[in-house]
Order: sequence, then structure tokens, then C-alpha cells
Amino acid sequence: MDIKILLVEDDTSLGFIISDQLKSDGYTVTLCSDGAEGFQRFNSEKYHMCILDVMMPKKDGFTLAKDIRKIDKDIPILFLTAKSNDEDKVEGFKSGGDDYLTKPFNVEELQLRVAAMLRRVNIQPEAAEEDVYQIGDYTFDTTNFELTHDNFQKRLTKKEAQVLKMLCKLPDQVVAREVILNAVWGQDDYFVGRSLDVFITKLRKYLKEDSRIQIQNVHGIGFKLEVTES
Repeated sequence: MDIKILLVEDDTSLGFIISDQLKSDGYTVTLCSDGAEGFQRFNSEKYHMCILDVMMPKKDGFTLAKDIRKIDKDIPILFLTAKSNDEDKVEGFKSGGDDYLTKPFNVEELQLRVAAMLRRVNIQPEAAEEDVYQIGDYTFDTTNFELTHDNFQKRLTKKEAQVLKMLCKLPDQVVAREVILNAVWGQDDYFVGRSLDVFITKLRKYLKEDSRIQIQNVHGIGFKLEVTES
């Protein structure tokens, strides 16, 4: 099985060293240099484990872990940090981390920690992310950005597809506005917030052929995709 690891480390040299070592162990590694990029990549494909530096630009490791936990409660998260005091370790576990490795560390220890964490979650091949979602009478092909219905066919823009995919991954659950904004745009300021509202309006229009489908606006929190039973 192809085990994919998301590595987010702003120290370029260390990031390449860790990445190369994990690749030599047979893992597929995606390396990002800041927390915002890391969260965008996390939402673009399926990963089996995350290794996060704590002190990073744009989004620190603790904040990134909290955002990841809003999407996936079970994925193993290992923190890498130069800080060794107990308060930081407690903060790391509170933010959703499963283990903690203090820099400088032995690469062999990192390999053993990664292997142990992956064993604990008992990864199965069927954990792969879906490429096609059924939304009521619509079919959503996430690979080709195609939304189809007997009476409608639309090739979505990349961002439209990313927003809809996030809602599909968590059906009947409220997905926080800031989570969508950070995952798709890499930031959550006022202007991209207005863009999200425009995208939601467009998606509602595309989905209007099936009256059972609704994208609910949960005021002040986020959005929820619902398909009512006939």
C-alpha cells in the first residue's frame, strides 16, 4: 500500500533530509514550507499521517493541527519542535497531536516513531479518498471537476470543486467558514470571505435540479451540505 505522509517544515534543509529518509523507507512524502500551504495540500488529497513543525510562518503547527482535526479526527500527527518545555508539549497534545519529537533528534528515532504511529492506526487500503461523490441525483467527479445530472452538466472551476469537495467530505456536518477559506484560499480575511459567499451561491445554482439538495448557511459558523430523503 502507498502510505502518504504530509511533512510541513519551514527549515528547507531539515525538510529535505526528513523527506529523503522517509522516502527511502517506502513512504510517499509531500513537503510544504509553511502552515497555510500545508493545510491546502492536506485538503487536496488523502494522507495517512502528518508531521508538523511547530514554529512556522503564516500558520504555526498547533493551529494547523487544530484545523486538521476539524476535518479528520483520527489521522496521526507528530510534532517537531525546538521547544522542550512541558507547557509546549501540553499545548501540542491539546491541539490534537499524538506524539512530540524535540529538535535536534536522531533520524532513526523519527523513523521508529513514524512506524509505531502508523501501526497504531492500522491503516487499511480502503481508506483512500473518494474521487466520485453522489449528491442526490448528481454525480461529482472531483478529479475532472465535473458535476453532472440528467438535465445538467458543468465543469467547475478548481476553487468551486475544492469548496464542494470539502462539503461532500463532511455531509450533514457544519464546515466552518475559516476552515474552507484556509483550505481553498490559504487565508480567511474579509475579501476572500466574500468570494466564498459568491462560490456558495454558484454551487446552489448548479445543484438546483435536485430540490432535495441544500447548502445550509449556519450563521456565523459555516455551511452544511444536506440531501433530504424522498
